[in-house]
Amino acid sequence: MSEINRSLRSHDLTPGEVAHRSGVAVSALHFYEREGLIASIRTAGNQRRYHRDVLRRVAFIRVSQGVGVSLADIRAALATLPEGRTPTKADWARLSRSWRGALDERIARLERLRDTLDDCIGCGCLSLKSCNLANPGDVLEQYGDGPVRLVGGRGM
Repeated sequence: MSEINRSLRSHDLTPGEVAHRSGVAVSALHFYEREGLIASIRTAGNQRRYHRDVLRRVAFIRVSQGVGVSLADIRAALATLPEGRTPTKADWARLSRSWRGALDERIARLERLRDTLDDCIGCGCLSLKSCNLANPGDVLEQYGDGPVRLVGGRGM
């Protein structure tokens, strides 16, 4: 997120205040900032301050992550907002619609996994042809039998 021309205001929030109000650790706020998802301004003493609208932005990030949206997709969605503005209800509706297909696909994959999980528990093979968990569609067949996905494994 590019830094917008914002000046320090008396009601801006410290990282601790944002963390307390949003339920997100200060380290997560710093991470979100490094990832370009939120922005802070600095005091004369180089301390971070956040405008109050960052609370809605953090809520947007957390809810999006909670439904399985990647940070890369969240960043891309936030980048579509004019001048780094905080998402509105209408923005959420539009952006969440764009994620619906990927979420439906993930749900279907998880349901298939749930329905076949009892076939996999304890096998330890990780490349068994019938393993829908670690080798869907037998994509590892070309590497032969055994645990090819383990560190130092063949072919991967």
